Amino acid sequence: MQGKIALEEHFATPETVMDSHGFLDETIWSELRARLLDMQDRRLREMDANGIGMMLPSLNAPAVQAVPDPAKALELARRANDFLAGEVAKRPDRFRGLAALPMQDPEAAARELARCVEELGFVGALVNGFSETAGRAGAVYYDLPEYRPFWAETARLGVPFYLHPRNPLPQDAAIYAGHPWLMGPTWAFGQETAVHALRLMASGLFDEHPSLRIILGHMGEGLPYSIWRVDNRNGWVKAPKAFPAKRELGDYFRENFYITTSGNFRTQTLVDAILEIGSDHILFSADWPFENIDHAATWFDACTISELDRRKIGRTNASTLFGLDRPAPGVR
Repeated sequence: MQGKIALEEHFATPETVMDSHGFLDETIWSELRARLLDMQDRRLREMDANGIGMMLPSLNAPAVQAVPDPAKALELARRANDFLAGEVAKRPDRFRGLAALPMQDPEAAARELARCVEELGFVGALVNGFSETAGRAGAVYYDLPEYRPFWAETARLGVPFYLHPRNPLPQDAAIYAGHPWLMGPTWAFGQETAVHALRLMASGLFDEHPSLRIILGHMGEGLPYSIWRVDNRNGWVKAPKAFPAKRELGDYFRENFYITTSGNFRTQTLVDAILEIGSDHILFSADWPFENIDHAATWFDACTISELDRRKIGRTNASTLFGLDRPAPGVR
């Protein structure tokens, strides 16, 4: 399929590139580093060779989210966003930006998102999971009350928010002790992000802001296949609801969430996701440079789904969700 749109595709700056060191084997670090730092050369050649018309790059992980000082987190986010804006401006026909945000300070994050959307022309945000914040122990999640003004601003701007994974903090990772292979994309990424997403659903956030749109990668971090049980566990007991949300969590998942194919190139899994969340809420992605674009594209172009669903998942859903039919800044 030609003209695909890919939206979980990462870059790094020299300032953040080492955050990706250790995710893959040391023997290929030089290759991964080169992929992360490239924007206008191999990235475009990979897109051209695999039918990708547009890419929405985002900063590598955990980057901003792992900077406990809110002021320093804001500085890093602004530098990364300004760098990305400059790269997008070189090829606005091929790239649009997703903002990095200093979620350690919800008010600063809201201001930076507004700057990125209204001044830099970005079409959304991608945040690498929970944040670490000076003076607070442990992970800080975005269902907390202090984030309500941030979400109100996100709803006002009308842009999607991509909740990308990161590993749990060491003090929260006892279950993985002695089994480091379970960290990262093998398992821990998905479990950490799924819990964060469930917290958002249960918080009442989407009752307050029903227009919010949240994106999850990797075919939904396991939630399409678990959400029924989340709502219906021990159904014969009829236990009272223990969270503020007014509706079943599956309702919010199907209405307010979108998922991508990033790093999960399996037809059976895609078909299951279509049955649960619907093809209108699924988006093509590869997860470059941690996964190969050709692996994603070759699979997707041939997988056994309808051509209507292929067009929606491959292009039109993303175009509609991000408003990509509107000209990019500087393009007439």
